[in-house]
Amino acid sequence: MTNQLSRLSPVVMEEMTDQREIAEAQRHHERAERNQAWLQAHVPEIYSRYRGKCICVAGEELFVAETPEAVLAQARAAHPEENGSIIIRYIPQKRMAWVYANQR
Repeated sequence: MTNQLSRLSPVVMEEMTDQREIAEAQRHHERAERNQAWLQAHVPEIYSRYRGKCICVAGEELFVAETPEAVLAQARAAHPEENGSIIIRYIPQKRMAWVYANQR
């Protein structure tokens, strides 16, 4: 176990005080929230239509491709300002139940 821990990168935490950086982080967060809300509002249509595809939401716009790299390239080309606030998902070919569990 010690060998595994020694290979991990250290976690560095810094307090952000630059008002421009704070404002940019807030804009980034707001764009991500808008993209997430857009996706949630269109989930039934998207998930039924694009099974087996990678989807991406950027600028509250949907992009669809066969691979994550291709869909990210489309989204970044159309919305370069969305750096880091892009939502990406793979929609499984078949509908299935997901089970979430918290093990202690």
